[in-house]
Amino acid sequence: MNWITWISVVGIAVITAALVIILSAFNGIEQMVSKLYSDYDPAITMRSLEGKTFDSTTVNIESLRKIPGVVSVSKAIEETVIIKHGKKWVNARMIGVDLSFVEACKLDKHLVDGYPYLEENGEPTGVIGASLLDKIDGYISELDGHEELMLYTPLRDASIARLKSPFKVSPLKIVGRMNYNKDVNMSDLLVSIQYAQIQLNYEDDITAIYFQIKKENIDEVKAILSQKFEKKFQFKTAAEKNELIFKTSESEKKIVVLILLFIFVLAAFNLVASLNMLFIEKKENIETMERFGASKRFIFQIFFIEGLLISAMGILIGLILGIGVCYAQINWGFVQMPNTGGEIFPVILRVKDILFILGTVIVLSTLSSYFPVRYLVRKTIR
Repeated sequence: MNWITWISVVGIAVITAALVIILSAFNGIEQMVSKLYSDYDPAITMRSLEGKTFDSTTVNIESLRKIPGVVSVSKAIEETVIIKHGKKWVNARMIGVDLSFVEACKLDKHLVDGYPYLEENGEPTGVIGASLLDKIDGYISELDGHEELMLYTPLRDASIARLKSPFKVSPLKIVGRMNYNKDVNMSDLLVSIQYAQIQLNYEDDITAIYFQIKKENIDEVKAILSQKFEKKFQFKTAAEKNELIFKTSESEKKIVVLILLFIFVLAAFNLVASLNMLFIEKKENIETMERFGASKRFIFQIFFIEGLLISAMGILIGLILGIGVCYAQINWGFVQMPNTGGEIFPVILRVKDILFILGTVIVLSTLSSYFPVRYLVRKTIR
């Protein structure tokens, strides 16, 4: 093979390997993002369409738990509060939840430090977003195992004209810092739902119901709930809540793949040049075959198959190289994510991606061989 042929092989191999590695890297990032949001965000969130809160006694929680596919149902109270530590103040989203939500969101696996308790020795405690606590210079002391903050909760139906402060001010012990995603880490404070009801004077009122559902049953359960409650409540899945994030990731993946395929098309011009050079080198042999009665079709097949073999060599080398790099990353983690304290960059190999890459590059390589060879045969052979 001449040097142009080797350039063709190397070019096809590099682009094929890049496609395998990049698609696998995007798969890993998508799974990581999905895990960060799906662990914390309920599969379905139920909210009232008639106001911010609703009476939880008007909803039969036990009947909701019996819907096929539902793993757990949790009542929740969400409210914007103010947190003070020393001379620093910050807004936060207080979320009052029960034990079933703590278990469903795998809080113990997402702690930076501390403990996943919302109550300790009969005293209310909280778990706060890691970045939120850092923002007010707080930390979980190893000596007593907590940090104390002042919580300013808005009073229900309070009038600024009548009261000096429209807030209920209470101390709260923070016993854990959680790490899920940027939004949660910067804004959320988990407390028990009983504590939130007392702070807000909500009695039986809540702001949402969280559903944890088996992945394959999410759409089915949403349809059942929507039909059951008609137009009284709104139901949003985790994917719908974080639609922009997942759509952006998918769009980036498609754009990168299209760019690489365009580069592959440009690399295929080397294959055209290689076949052209081969025709020039073998001109005498072609004339000899013509004298012996070789047809245009026979000569076309020889050079077309030659082009396919060059492409196949590049594709095979590229697949082996790409899969090898991904396998090494999965097993030994040579590449780490920046600013994560040594966390391995996630990579996931999928058979459907390999088949997609294989099918696409075979089609492009076949076209890159067929049309140039057809043109050369028609132009050269009478």
